[in-house]
Parts: sequence; C-alpha cells; structure tokens
Amino acid sequence: MTRIIDSLAQIAHPYDALFVDLWGCLHNGVEPFADAVNALRQYKAQGGIVVLLTNSPRPKASVIRQLERIGVPSDVYDEIASSGDAAQQALAAGMVGNKVYHLGPERDLSFFTGENGPIDVERVPLEQAEGIVCTGLFDDLNETPDDYRLTILTGKTRGLKLLCANPDILVDLGDKRIYCAGAIAEAYTQAGGTSLYFGKPHSPIYQLAYTRLAAIAGRKIDQDRIFCIGDGISTDIRGGIAEDLDTLFITGGLAATEISEVDGKPDEVELAKFIDAHKLTPTFTISHLR
Repeated sequence: MTRIIDSLAQIAHPYDALFVDLWGCLHNGVEPFADAVNALRQYKAQGGIVVLLTNSPRPKASVIRQLERIGVPSDVYDEIASSGDAAQQALAAGMVGNKVYHLGPERDLSFFTGENGPIDVERVPLEQAEGIVCTGLFDDLNETPDDYRLTILTGKTRGLKLLCANPDILVDLGDKRIYCAGAIAEAYTQAGGTSLYFGKPHSPIYQLAYTRLAAIAGRKIDQDRIFCIGDGISTDIRGGIAEDLDTLFITGGLAATEISEVDGKPDEVELAKFIDAHKLTPTFTISHLR
C-alpha cells in the first residue's frame, strides 16, 4: 500500500532530483499553487534539483513563456523536459513524413520550430498529408474527441500515422476539465489507426529528462536518487514506475472527483479503491504538493 504523507519535506531528503509534473501539481493552467511553489523552493534551498517534466506539446522555450504568463516563479525549477521536445525530435527525424496535417490550436505552432529554427516539414491539408501531428483540439474549451470522427476515419483509412505531442487525456484549466491530444490519439488507435507517443508514460521524455538533468548536475544521477511527482495515475505514476523511479501521487488534481480529502489527507478507502482499479501503487501519496 502507498504511504500517505503530510509534506514533500517529510520524505525528500534521500533524493538528489525531482521530476515534477505541471498541471495539477504546480499550477492549474491559470495560476500557480502557493504551497507547491514553497515546497519546491524549500527543496532547492537544500541543494536539490528540480526538473519540470510536462506533457505539454510545446517545446521548452514556449513552456517557459507560458509559466511566466501564469506567474510560476523561475526560481522553483532548474530545467524543463516536455513531451513537445521529445516529439519534435521524432518529427524532425521524419517519423510521420515531410507533409503533415496539424491537428491543434494556433497557439501550438511553436511545436514546428526547433532550437535551430523551423523543422523541415510542410503543413498541408489532411487530404495531402503523409502523417498527422496532433498537439490538441482546435477548440479545447468547447470540443470533444467526438467532433473529430471524420478526421479520425479519414486518417485511419489513408493509413496515416498520428504523432501525439501530448499523451494527456484530460487536464483541469481552472475549474474546467478539457480534452488534450492524448484523447484524440486514443480515439485514433481505437479506430484502428497508429498513434505514436513521446511524453509520459513513454520512455522518450524520460531519456530526454535524464540527459538534461545530468547536464545541470554535471554528472549522471542514479535513478534511485530521482523522485517523480504527478497527479496523473496513468501518465506520471505509470511512467515513473516503468522507469523504476519512486513516485508521489497527487490526489487533488485529476483524481479529485474520485478521491475525497479528509482533514487535509486523501480518504484512505477511496484511495485504496482507486489504486486497486488502476493496478498501480505509488510509493507515496499526498492530497496536494506542499
């Protein structure tokens, strides 16, 4: 059974570095969580390294700009590794062809620009595409995957591979729950198409994070000294466990509708049912990062 804790400081001392999820842990898409900010500052003050590990479809530079707009202080983290970064590498390698249909909002166009300039692909209509790049829904505030049935059927029928830049199914934007690229990719796979993933819980984003962590630390940090924090049981926790990392499950994010909070802690009965249903046991659990 997972161990319920009161604070990050209670158990963080054996770890040299944290891999920390963003949405649901550090912010809600609108503003940062003060307790989480304080917890990470305290950890860093004791010499720890914080890598933000996010399924955002945007590359690192764009994630930084988004964090600035939300008001997340830059002193709470040392490095960022995003699903967008990892998926960009696959796009540049031609894994879905050179002519791609972009399914996603205009705000994600930074995905098509790498560290050395624009990636050598052409964005074209679906009928001309060699592959699909999905960074999200065109209008995630109002649409659902059901609105994309024709697109999914067309892509699957033409045998196009879909590169998913964000494996998340849902996130909470303030008090509204919205669909992400992962929901489209899931529907595409269920329809018989091929979806390619590079963010959590899949290995490419972790390999990128290890590399960037080593560059910051000036040495390779063993996996038993890295601690993975997140509110997505099927992304953050599944990915951390697959990488043999200790994990901290935040129940007050995506799981808040299924796991109540009692006296500041997750309800033990509901937590046990939730963990049993997902067949994943995080090392530690807390209601909110603090």
